[in-house]
Amino acid sequence: MTINELQALLEANREKSFRLMLPGLNPVPVSFHITEVGYVKKSFIDCGGAIHSVQACVLQAWEGPDADHRLNAGKLHDIVRLAGKVLPADTDLDVEFEYEDTVISQYPVRNVTISEDAVTLELTAKHTDCLAKELCVPKPNSGKTELAVSCCGTSGCC
Repeated sequence: MTINELQALLEANREKSFRLMLPGLNPVPVSFHITEVGYVKKSFIDCGGAIHSVQACVLQAWEGPDADHRLNAGKLHDIVRLAGKVLPADTDLDVEFEYEDTVISQYPVRNVTISEDAVTLELTAKHTDCLAKELCVPKPNSGKTELAVSCCGTSGCC
């Protein structure tokens, strides 16, 4: 989901409550706050030497002490609109939600459910991956076994 898609969804459902569902269909307590909306850019090099850059809009959800707090879609829309001061104007960023359960994790949006009274975003887990598999994991009988072993060791991965 992109920031523009999120804003359109929130605007169209302003009066409905806003909810988050963690992977495994575990709901974030409905009393959560959105405490930060930020622009994150990550530049990195993978184990094969290729340079990458990714960017996202990260919304931090925080479970505060006030159990009666409720966030509706309209209020979140207004919070995200204010974040336009720090978000690049020319980019429709992917959205991720940051939440602390047993660890702090960032979750992309997997699915949206709109009911009579709520907008619920179902979040999904992120996973690590080798971005240079073609260099580090030899194909059977490819002739690259020596290079892969000398570069990555005998395990076949970096």
